[in-house]
Amino acid sequence: MAIERTFAMIKPDGVQRGLIGEIVSRFEAKGIKIIGMKFMNVSQELAEKHYAVHKERPFYKGLVGFITSGPVVAMVLEGEEVIKVARSLMGATNPVDGKPGEIRFDLSSHIGRNLIHGSDGAETAKSEIALWFGDDLVDWERSEDQWVFE
Repeated sequence: MAIERTFAMIKPDGVQRGLIGEIVSRFEAKGIKIIGMKFMNVSQELAEKHYAVHKERPFYKGLVGFITSGPVVAMVLEGEEVIKVARSLMGATNPVDGKPGEIRFDLSSHIGRNLIHGSDGAETAKSEIALWFGDDLVDWERSEDQWVFE
């Protein structure tokens, strides 16, 4: 299997509710490696670029307003089929459509406050990583990788 990278972000509701550790621990427990992480406030410009694909939709202004309303935790995750694995851990966009064990189902109950964003495919992951991190990533070897991947 090929090692992939993806972008994930704990949104302001996850930060404000004190769920950073809970959410990060779920990725780590699954064997996903974090190679980039930032605790940050999102600028209007960055939010508009991130959500540009939704610019013509009626909910665009609300998305930008929400993501700039408080700090977020932006992450780059790495692992085998990490895009699929991370999205599975996150669960359905609407938490009420999810299943027990998924982050959104277990920890939220409303689509407008669903705690976390994750890239939906390889091209999106590549562009979101470039937008949020550029080349500011840490390549490192975990001693446990041999126990997770081999």
